[in-house]
Amino acid sequence: MVGTANLWLATGFGLGLMPVAPGTFGSLLGLPLAWWLSGRSTRQQVVIITLMLLAAVPVCHMASLHFDGQDHGSIVADEYVAFPLAVLGLKAARHPLVLALAFGVYRFFDGLKPPPIHLAEHVAGGVGIVLDDVIAALVSWLVVALLVTLWQRRQQKLA
Repeated sequence: MVGTANLWLATGFGLGLMPVAPGTFGSLLGLPLAWWLSGRSTRQQVVIITLMLLAAVPVCHMASLHFDGQDHGSIVADEYVAFPLAVLGLKAARHPLVLALAFGVYRFFDGLKPPPIHLAEHVAGGVGIVLDDVIAALVSWLVVALLVTLWQRRQQKLA
């Protein structure tokens, strides 16, 4: 029973079992989560995201054991739990276009895994499974925060 519940969480309630782009489908669960969190204070966001990431480590680790110790593509809890980091503290994240932008940027970095993101894949177990998504989300946050700031400055100049 515990194994089944864990796999259910790890696979994003089955979204990670999609035959094409399971990480993208699994990450979709992060959208409502990020939107909900963006209505909270930054401090509350940090606490909630930290707790979710800490919980995701054993969930992903146990699921990887089911898949012979691999970071199997169907394990997506790391994706949907880390995504809210891409909009952490950004009030603009309540806007659907900003959330969509963050999602696209996050999927780009998580899929491509440029340095230093790819280095996290060498960390074993659940920590490594979650860590590359955390780094991808933090790099995404930098890009999204910069783009939002530039857009807001442009809007101010036009006003």
